[in-house]
Amino acid sequence: MGKIGFTLMNCSISSRCILCLSLVVAVSVAGCGSHDGQPESADSPQFKSSASVSSDHVEKLKIEGEVLHVFPGQEIQNGLDIAAKSDAVRIVRVHAGVYRPEQMGQAFLRFNARHSGLILEAEGEVTLTGENPDVASTVAKSFPAIVNHIIYFGDGVSDETTVRGFRMTGANGYTHDRELDRLEPNGDQPGLQPGLFYYLDGGAIKVFGRSWPTIENMTFEDNWASLCGGAISIEHRKFQGGKVLIRNCVFKNNTCPGTGAAVDVLEGSAVEIENCLFLSNIANTGMAQISRDFGLTYNAEHGSGALTVFPGSVATVSSCTFTGNWNGVDDKGSKSVYQDCIFWQNNAGDGSRPGKSYEIDILDASGVTNCWLNGDIEDLRGTVERDTNHIETTDPLFNEAFVPKAAEYSEVGYRPLSVDN
Repeated sequence: MGKIGFTLMNCSISSRCILCLSLVVAVSVAGCGSHDGQPESADSPQFKSSASVSSDHVEKLKIEGEVLHVFPGQEIQNGLDIAAKSDAVRIVRVHAGVYRPEQMGQAFLRFNARHSGLILEAEGEVTLTGENPDVASTVAKSFPAIVNHIIYFGDGVSDETTVRGFRMTGANGYTHDRELDRLEPNGDQPGLQPGLFYYLDGGAIKVFGRSWPTIENMTFEDNWASLCGGAISIEHRKFQGGKVLIRNCVFKNNTCPGTGAAVDVLEGSAVEIENCLFLSNIANTGMAQISRDFGLTYNAEHGSGALTVFPGSVATVSSCTFTGNWNGVDDKGSKSVYQDCIFWQNNAGDGSRPGKSYEIDILDASGVTNCWLNGDIEDLRGTVERDTNHIETTDPLFNEAFVPKAAEYSEVGYRPLSVDN
């Protein structure tokens, strides 16, 4: 992962806390002495406990067969909790509208082991946001966000667990104290004690522990995480047995000061990404300050990408398009696969790094096939096989949906589901 990456993954919690202070995240000194280095809320609010399922909400939620319906004004988490207790309900269907948290906490929606196997799906245009300006502190840097993550997938979530069809936005680097809102029931088990990445990574979605959800047909837009993974952070903690599946998704304008502007795959994690668009996602925005203050660096010359894959992790990426990001992909894992992907002009850096932007930075490029690359630097390490890929390729001629119109691109890259291919 580079100097700062290995330092972050293996250093003491004290070092992690110091790092987070540089990112304007309030971290208690006392917490740094504990195993997980819990952060305090930057806002110091009057916290409330998690909402219970009231009889009023139970009566209003409509159930038809295996489907439980949630309409504007009703609570999605109540629907998930009711479905988790029911042998009959498998799908929680959320109808058109904007849904936001009503109280400060670690997550707006949470899937724990008891929610495993449920499907949360949108009906019509549904936005899930981490913002609530009526509740948030107006002086907090995280305003108007009031949750660390919009959705949390915790330990014990199977690959049958699915979220589909939502637009997710409004994560803005909020941090909430775990002692006031216990998010992970298995957090006392070996290997599952929360650390700072658990709190600070993954603005829209955090995946933690033995958790293998399917995330499909989603749009992640304008999310910011206070450390890494502006949209999604995957932290499997080296547990094996599955992978996160992300397909038919759009990642646009997600940012973070560290690594993985759109998706961050932490050490010992696994992900499959299929038919996704990565557009204008920007990482690296706080690394210069970290280097100045603490002498820690990560990819100091060129920075990280829209997708970051850490050592000991594996990514399988197919039929995806990366364009307009600050770097495409940096992958220090092994046995990763990139197939039928377009990397086009990922040069949205701010000039703070001495090196030029790149399309792909990969150690083990044996799994890179039929990818089309053009940018300031196509292949940073020179590891990509020229005979089975296309380097310095011609303009794909994207339309407004980022479907390439150039004939040679007809079998590669992202295709939106609504477009006739």
